[in-house]
Amino acid sequence: MSGGLEGITHGLMAGTHVASNLGWRTVDALSVGDKVLTFDSAMQPIVEIRREVLWVDATEVPERMWPITIPAGAMGNRCDLSLLPDQGLLVESDAAADALGDPFAVVPSLALSGVRGIRRAPPLHQFEVVTLFFAQDEVIYVEGGALAYCPHLGCLLSDPLGQTGILYDVLSLHDAEFLVQCMAVEENQDGESDWQALADYVA
Repeated sequence: MSGGLEGITHGLMAGTHVASNLGWRTVDALSVGDKVLTFDSAMQPIVEIRREVLWVDATEVPERMWPITIPAGAMGNRCDLSLLPDQGLLVESDAAADALGDPFAVVPSLALSGVRGIRRAPPLHQFEVVTLFFAQDEVIYVEGGALAYCPHLGCLLSDPLGQTGILYDVLSLHDAEFLVQCMAVEENQDGESDWQALADYVA
């Protein structure tokens, strides 16, 4: 049992619903061999599952470790969703297309804090984090339409440099925060100048 969030960078909190061959199942009810609906590769089998119980006290956990609360509808999710700060989410943006040549980018959930009502919230009780691994990088559907990034198992085992099985580039927090700012501009006004700024920024 862990006393905090240190060392755990991704995974879904128990109770989070995942689209699978068994229908919408909570992540903690899935088993190795079950198939999960992915963004690019249809149904893919789970090759490993890791579980970590976190015992946390809201009065002692630094704010930088607080989970991220995503209100219903903010990222296509049908209900409120809590994620670890480093958990990657796939977002679609014209800004990403202009800067990266691809409209889709994976950003840490922390980068989304402050937009669409997304915010940090102190953990109030013990909870379990369940991490799903596949043979290669995958993005899976959670709570309706949110798209959660799952790094491939090899990046932690036989492939320490993470070169095999990588399908997605994960933006650093610095670059992701800038991309999110541009996304906010897209939603409110013509953000052409900001898109160009992003292109220059990450070039």
